[in-house]
Amino acid sequence: AGFAFNRNIQPECRPCFGADIADNLPYIDDPNNVVGHRRISGDDDIIEHLLEKYGPPPTEYDRKALWPITFEEFSLATSQLAIMLRGTTTQQQQANARPDNANMKPLELWAYECSPFVRPVKEKLSSLGLPHVIVSCSRGSRNRDRMVERTGRFHLPYLVDGNTGIEMFEGAEIVDYLEAVYTVKEE
Repeated sequence: AGFAFNRNIQPECRPCFGADIADNLPYIDDPNNVVGHRRISGDDDIIEHLLEKYGPPPTEYDRKALWPITFEEFSLATSQLAIMLRGTTTQQQQANARPDNANMKPLELWAYECSPFVRPVKEKLSSLGLPHVIVSCSRGSRNRDRMVERTGRFHLPYLVDGNTGIEMFEGAEIVDYLEAVYTVKEE
């Protein structure tokens, strides 16, 4: 995913829950892929597809630099460690998530993949089953300038909710907002 974010690709994420689909995740549906199948599944195949279709020529980068995402044991260990430290997982939808969340317009999350303030927001969006588009603001991305034009400053994460008209900064506040708006309250 980090590679995609560095290439100004804006992926739309649609959380999927249930054991029957777990073996097919992750996958991408690339409408630009006219040769072969549009849907590509599996970490390694996705990375190779993104490199081949959207990446720089192989002579312009060192493949060894991809080891954090291509060395599966490292990727799995660090992901599991992050889940354990935060006590969160997105393999099951949050119990009090609104049943219509999957049908909402995708929310926009302006993010820098390496920011520790972004991860909890991404996890909350996923655990609530909310479709969302990641607008990458990694170093060198033209989206940083777009954000300053739009908001007058550069600050991440930034959420745009087309369902409610809300636009806001601050990771913890965004998580609280999502919890307040996209859950069913117990009576």
